[in-house]
Amino acid sequence: QVQLVESGGGLVQAGGSLRLSCTTSGRTFSAYVMLWFRQAPGKEREFVARITGSEDNTYYADSVKGRFTISRDNAKNTVYLQMNSLKPEDTAVYYCKAYRDGIEYWSQGTQVTVSS
Repeated sequence: QVQLVESGGGLVQAGGSLRLSCTTSGRTFSAYVMLWFRQAPGKEREFVARITGSEDNTYYADSVKGRFTISRDNAKNTVYLQMNSLKPEDTAVYYCKAYRDGIEYWSQGTQVTVSS
């Protein structure tokens, strides 16, 4: 069983920045593809960004491309989401997910609120 613990959410003004962190348990972190999702009130959960295990290939949703950066530190079992130029429409609960061989694990979610 892999546990994911997030931190870094909060309230920020439009144009500001936040960095989310997601730390996992277990000893095979580098084998997992790590992803960030978000869910705004009344909307479905949507993909935000993805990073592969050892090659660090990244992929972003169009809505965040150029503003958000996903990265990972395999020595710390942690994936990050640096969010810059935040907009009110980025307001959501953000989740990280670990995925490997058809098995996925989710974090508890952290609230990000962007005021206008």
